[in-house]
Amino acid sequence: MSDFVPSYGAPQIVNTSLVFPFAGETFLVGLDAELLPVTALRELGASSEAIVFGTLNGLVCEMRVWPADTAIPSGIVKGDYRQLWGRWTQGQLDALSRSRQLAAWFHQNRFCGVCGQTLKTRLDEPARECPSCGFKAYPRISPVCIGLVLKGTEMLLARSPHFPPGVYSTLAGFLEAGESAENCLRREIREESGIEIQNIRWFGSQAWPYPHSLMIGFIVDYAAGELVAQESEIEDIGWFEMDELPRLPHPSTIAFQMIDFARREIGSSVLNNPLRHESD
Repeated sequence: MSDFVPSYGAPQIVNTSLVFPFAGETFLVGLDAELLPVTALRELGASSEAIVFGTLNGLVCEMRVWPADTAIPSGIVKGDYRQLWGRWTQGQLDALSRSRQLAAWFHQNRFCGVCGQTLKTRLDEPARECPSCGFKAYPRISPVCIGLVLKGTEMLLARSPHFPPGVYSTLAGFLEAGESAENCLRREIREESGIEIQNIRWFGSQAWPYPHSLMIGFIVDYAAGELVAQESEIEDIGWFEMDELPRLPHPSTIAFQMIDFARREIGSSVLNNPLRHESD
């Protein structure tokens, strides 16, 4: 269970506060991949934005944002969300996910989309407000439907060219305007694999800060069609037996969790064969 509790409000720095610093949308950490002490952040100068975005184990979490072109002093490096898997606790990763999405919101909403004036951050609600026309820009969330397709004891898995070497995952795609999650999933799987699906079952969801997505997971059954990979999106695709799976995404991902769940629930005969994932 996560020990991060989200909130939103004015900065209230105390000695026990945890500060999550960003240069634009780039998260900053120490050379040891840990959060930087407040004293180390003084070298960056005054931040352009600062808000409280939650608590972690009872400690206040504050986010500070500097301009994207801020000079980064030695001893401070870019912290990548994926590289912190297995090193940070789930609560820390939950806090980072929220702060990273809010940092993207700040960086991408500096000016009013209606009249062009500079937006100001409200501290009583998560909104960037135009002092001229009153337009409000709220944090963007981009839904992505992700589905594990089953055919008996086989799973449909595919490789995208940007995946780590050897890693296969489930199919996914962004929800379009006016589209239901179920229809998005049908369309994306049809476009990327050429097949039709049936028996759509809800699995769960996961915040995904790249930079502001929400993964909406389903487990579905094969209905019809032959595999035809979408060349612009898919490097390789195929049906894999549950006891002969390729290298999978990290266990923190909803894709891995769906595969693991289906394997345990359906493939009981192969439970003793551990799943391999990208950190192996």
